[in-house]
Amino acid sequence: MEEKIIDEENQGQPLVLDKTLGNNRKLYIESYGCAMNFSDSEIVASILAKEGFDTTNELEQADLVLVNTCSIREKAELTVRKRLEKYNAVKRLRPHMKVGVLGCMAERLKSKFLEEEKIVDMVVGPDAYKDLPNLIQEIDEGRDAVNVILSKDETYGDIAPVRLNTNGVSALVSITRGCDNMCTFCVVPFTRGRERSREPQSILKEIQELSDKNFKEITLLGQNVDSYLWYGGGLKKEFVNASEMQKATAVNFSALLDMVAKTFPKMRIRFSTSNPQDMTLDVIETVAKHDNICNHIHLPVQSGSNRILKEMNRLHTIEEYFELIDNIRKILPDCAISQDMISGFPTETEEDHQDTLNALKRVQYDFGYMYSYSERPGTMAARKLEDDIPEETKKRRLAEIIAVQREAGHYRTKQHLGKIEEVLIEGPSKKSDQHWMGRNSQNAVVIFAKENYSVGEFVLVKITDCTSATLLGEAVKLADK
Repeated sequence: MEEKIIDEENQGQPLVLDKTLGNNRKLYIESYGCAMNFSDSEIVASILAKEGFDTTNELEQADLVLVNTCSIREKAELTVRKRLEKYNAVKRLRPHMKVGVLGCMAERLKSKFLEEEKIVDMVVGPDAYKDLPNLIQEIDEGRDAVNVILSKDETYGDIAPVRLNTNGVSALVSITRGCDNMCTFCVVPFTRGRERSREPQSILKEIQELSDKNFKEITLLGQNVDSYLWYGGGLKKEFVNASEMQKATAVNFSALLDMVAKTFPKMRIRFSTSNPQDMTLDVIETVAKHDNICNHIHLPVQSGSNRILKEMNRLHTIEEYFELIDNIRKILPDCAISQDMISGFPTETEEDHQDTLNALKRVQYDFGYMYSYSERPGTMAARKLEDDIPEETKKRRLAEIIAVQREAGHYRTKQHLGKIEEVLIEGPSKKSDQHWMGRNSQNAVVIFAKENYSVGEFVLVKITDCTSATLLGEAVKLADK
């Protein structure tokens, strides 16, 4: 499940692009939730630019307001509802303004939003963005418009996304859509459909366009990148019916990663998210083989208890997970590993919770994303399991998880002291305009004095100090790229 909540400060930021000559309508678009949603908003903006829409960050100027939504956590849903109230207040002053909901909430709440509450004009699911021109024509003519049909083959491989709110240095490149892993807590298979992969050449073409625009780092993105499999199109689960020729020429994730790394030796490559049950050691070996693939693997575990992992329908045991971690550490000794963890899953006992704390202590992750369980309608867990852990118990367990993680994170951060590390400058430090902020291969933030370096340069930095999660250093020289 790659529903990573991106930096909280990016949540809900309106996207703004260069203007297109002759475009006279204004689009205001906000994104919430995971990296996939931010990536999808770029596809939507690209489609709508051809329909006469320029983006604006002034809600009051908009002719069309779109919110790209997330269904993973209740908090994200509540935020979107609040935003819809705000849009409708503006709409009373601008009656011609249209409001649409995109993404993962769309499928689930279409009738509620359109018919019961009448708070939107248009509802568009994650696979229906190419239908936007038709849907906009519908709402222009005064009718509600809906398309939440999930597709077996839509990957948007033929649409070059417009890069939004970008630092001009790093970009997201989507390689798969949907997910076949039916984790019981997750809505993704229902909101984004079954898994299909993008054609490798379309991925390379998109990266080439980014390289031509001087981007220096890409993140290959999917709900579950390890299960990337291209065999000529179609769903991952139908690969069993592929011809012998298709099977012989199929491209899996490690082959794609190898292809990207070789084709773009000067580009820094990341990927997210990995799933323990699908991650194979050939991926780790590919990372080890190429200097330009970052030493960071995001490997969600969700719980340290085998009983809970089974309830979650995670198709691995904690012992298998530990074995995978040990192999990663063997092949890539200086690899950062990060986690996702859920506290208070239905039926979780104190013993299960202790198993989770023990797993955190054993792995000592560099960082992680930790949440208390919130029941999502439509998921298997909501249908089959009672949300029986009291809120205060969930909160306490989450606080204990965070405390153990904070200690491990600090320990991992300190391991960088005294080393000289390659840092890609992303922009000025938030706290001081005299300093640059960038990231090392392990995805840790590094702050150092500006001197005469500039954004987008790879700099060798000697790490001299650290806070619990940030590295501080002194620039040595430009890296040989």
